[in-house]
Amino acid sequence: MKILQSALITALMPLLCAAGVAHAAPPARVVGLGGPATEIVYALDAGKSMVGVDSSSIYPPAALKLPKVGYYRAFSVEGVVSLKPDLVLALDHAGPPQALEQLRKLGSKVVVVPSEPTLAALDQRILGVAAALDVPKQGQALVDKLHTELRDIKPSAEGLRVLMVSSHTGRMQAVGENTAGDAMLKLLGATNALAGQRGFKPFSAEAAAALRPDVIVTTSMSIDAVGSVDAFLAQPGLSATPAARDKRIVVMDDLLMLSIGPRLPEALRLLRNGLASRQVAAR
Repeated sequence: MKILQSALITALMPLLCAAGVAHAAPPARVVGLGGPATEIVYALDAGKSMVGVDSSSIYPPAALKLPKVGYYRAFSVEGVVSLKPDLVLALDHAGPPQALEQLRKLGSKVVVVPSEPTLAALDQRILGVAAALDVPKQGQALVDKLHTELRDIKPSAEGLRVLMVSSHTGRMQAVGENTAGDAMLKLLGATNALAGQRGFKPFSAEAAAALRPDVIVTTSMSIDAVGSVDAFLAQPGLSATPAARDKRIVVMDDLLMLSIGPRLPEALRLLRNGLASRQVAAR
């Protein structure tokens, strides 16, 4: 019976392939448009399929060695096409939209995943990327692992006023609500000093001083832009805060602070330990 079934499948295979029923091969050439999407590919052990990324894909280090196609919100169609991808993974803010449509017309499969800074959206990102890479079991395993680790991280920063700042572009911006940073503060029970404001907001020296944060959280690139932690805290406005006076600052990898990705438990542990410390906490 098994021999007959095998022979039947063998005979029907050409017809199934012609009808598009046969299982397609996993994508071998992938371009990532958005750091969180790229990071998930590597977290799923599919990094060997990556042939190009956008400029926000700064983790893991292997991604930095790949050809760049511009920033994901304004990427180069020509740059992507030149890499001959069979899959383009894009955050839902990638674009402009007509650029994604152009990639589709030119024959690339484009899969868009959500970018919202929530746990639910993170699950969707991981499962969406895993499905596109044809590794759904690995995607579910990663989601389960994340949630197991997150259950062990309890709120521990109640009462702390925290100012999150990003300034690697030379323009200082505070991190408000509806951001990855704000979501992490809420998970740890801390108070965002910019609560009530949405997104990233430029702010003046006077505004920084008025916020009176107990702790400042910033990114590695923001520190690199001015040369040192001391130079960062000496900037107008920041220097007048209780956080700067007590040198209470947490320095995080940019993607850890600015996006919710597969390293979320690591980000929360780093932030939790930094907020609890009375000294500079850096990474």
